[in-house]
Amino acid sequence: MSIGRDDIGQRSETVRRANLSAIVRELHAHGPLSRSELVARTGLTRSAIRGLIGELADAGLVTESPAARLGMPGRPSPLVRLDPGGAVVIALEIEVDAIAAAIVGLGGHVFELERVDRPRGHSSLDDTVADLADLAALVRSRRPPSDRLVGVGAAVAGIVRRADGFVSMAPNLGWRDVPLGGRLAGALAVSVPVSVANEADLGALAELRRGAGVGETHVLFISGEVGVGGGLIVDGRPLTGAAGYAGEIGHMTVNPDGAPCRCGSVGCWETEVGGGALLALAGRPRESGRAGIDAVVSEAAAGSETALAALDQVGRWLGLGLASLVNVLDPRLIVLGGLFGRIHPYVIGPLTSALDRRALPASRALVHVVPAALGVDAALLGAAELAFEALLADPARWVASRETPAELATA
Repeated sequence: MSIGRDDIGQRSETVRRANLSAIVRELHAHGPLSRSELVARTGLTRSAIRGLIGELADAGLVTESPAARLGMPGRPSPLVRLDPGGAVVIALEIEVDAIAAAIVGLGGHVFELERVDRPRGHSSLDDTVADLADLAALVRSRRPPSDRLVGVGAAVAGIVRRADGFVSMAPNLGWRDVPLGGRLAGALAVSVPVSVANEADLGALAELRRGAGVGETHVLFISGEVGVGGGLIVDGRPLTGAAGYAGEIGHMTVNPDGAPCRCGSVGCWETEVGGGALLALAGRPRESGRAGIDAVVSEAAAGSETALAALDQVGRWLGLGLASLVNVLDPRLIVLGGLFGRIHPYVIGPLTSALDRRALPASRALVHVVPAALGVDAALLGAAELAFEALLADPARWVASRETPAELATA
């Protein structure tokens, strides 16, 4: 069987696209690298790197600068860096008590970020989409019109079908079967792809690439506010399930005789460790939200026995649930985000004791627990990473003819 010129050309183009993607991903994840470092990281030849960097530079995605001499013989390899303004995304986040929007450039550079608290009860789909559109317009207004927008990513505390951003359930927002992705695309009036995913999944992605999980390959991220969500990284890749529904660890049953959960079940983990549980244990109204939790933490720092006892109780329930997850998932790193990151100093003691008692010794010996490095912005920055994925996967679409964002979206 003979191989035609068209087949050879198609294979060559496929290889070129994959090589461009490999270079852009390395720079996006690791920051500026010399050509020599790119050769080592990608396995490409020096001549191939030189040609591909030239294409990316012509498209405005990378710049090169002379490398500093280190007293070694030979010509120093030029330093290649992504141009953060070469492509930007809009990142959005929807929590029960707040929304956020950011403009993020290639390499994870945050140009603009706004977070706005919202009263509970102001979380209908119509209100949320309208508020997000206004907040996105605000952060975009602070950037030059020449920004090349390539995508929009949104993080939401709910069960999301990634294919189209359909939220099947977000119990703490009061949502069921809402077409969030479509509604956002219409309200934002953008011609680029709009992607939606669960906030804990995106928090895990951000911590893996830019936070506490850098360099790790098996990471469990748990995030708590009103509810509890989880994101899992296995062999360096997100584990999201068949449709993107994986990670709803807040709704695993830990106390069959416990309190009713908003999901309709009883004794879910989030009823014992979520923000509402902590507030109730500390004698504060569940509706006091973030401000109430901050007050509990302040009281604990001042030595309040009531606040410390509440945090101790939450820590023990956290450890109990984590022990089951360690036994099933065998992570090497557990990252505590959101509420859990803020209360980490007060819960790590009882949490560790519960892990020691209940996790299998072999798995327990390998796992350690840390607070999120990205703080409350983990899910928002993960939404930016989600929005960049199409460009990272195939930068050749941008390189081809310096298309406008509208042309890219139509391609």
